[in-house]
Amino acid sequence: MIRTEGLTKRFGRLTAVDGLDLEVHEGDLFGFLGPNGSGKTTTVRMLLGLVFATSGRIEVLGRPMPAAAREVLSQVGSLVEGPAFYPHLSGRANLALFDAAGPRAPGLGARRQRIDDALARVGLAGVGRRPVRAWSSGMRQRLGLAAALLRAPRLLVLDEPTNGLDPHGMREIRDLLVELVRGGATVFLSSHLLAEVELVCTRAAIVDRGRLVAQDRVDALLGPTGRVLVTTPDVGAAADLAAALPGVRLGERGGDRLAVHLDGTAPEVLNRRLVDGGVRVRELVVERPTLEDVFLRLTGGLAGPAPAAEDPRVPG
Repeated sequence: MIRTEGLTKRFGRLTAVDGLDLEVHEGDLFGFLGPNGSGKTTTVRMLLGLVFATSGRIEVLGRPMPAAAREVLSQVGSLVEGPAFYPHLSGRANLALFDAAGPRAPGLGARRQRIDDALARVGLAGVGRRPVRAWSSGMRQRLGLAAALLRAPRLLVLDEPTNGLDPHGMREIRDLLVELVRGGATVFLSSHLLAEVELVCTRAAIVDRGRLVAQDRVDALLGPTGRVLVTTPDVGAAADLAAALPGVRLGERGGDRLAVHLDGTAPEVLNRRLVDGGVRVRELVVERPTLEDVFLRLTGGLAGPAPAAEDPRVPG
């Protein structure tokens, strides 16, 4: 659905995106992760043909971008850098203008139904005729997502879609994205919220200062660390039995807790050895990293804001 090869964007002497190779498969809920200033929004704008790349290749829906923009963008819904609407018009009127300007302007009845459906999906069914200028930032963000959904797109490209939403609203949008993917859509979700991506995304890429540092299935990125925490009143016996297994190294211990580092030995093999040896295992937990742990390990810490030299019209 999305493929880039060596995608690079420079603003003067500043390289905002540096040799990016992305691959988003059909049916993915793909998280595009990085701190503010890491080149995420610049990348999204290049994918949509809003900014020209300095070098590299982009394919969206199997077609080259921006050369095939007219054909591609009719099948793509997008929300980039927050929605922009006519503030004196209602949300419904704004969506009507947006839909009428599409490549296949529908009849009035079909347009009304499409607008009603989009508003309902993002929790704005009862907004009435209030002008958008009277709306909260969260409501405007939902309206932007409704606009992206109007034409039942094959691909959704969303840049920070939960900005301005309270925790309840964030959960509703996450649930909606999962539902859309189950219905056959593909979602490319750009975010700096690591927990948000960890909760819903199937695959993810991590960028730092414009460079790709990881790209894989989320469950692979969050694979076991090889460290197991055993809780037992028989810590001494557990340590002796564990140490006799191949590829096992004992870690810290204290009270009724023992850390065991496994290298090639499965956790269930350790558990069976302890139980067969008479150890009363109250709990055995395989330690797994969070996406934040992975991010910090790969980037060496959260990057700061983008350098001031970056073009202020195209934030990262």
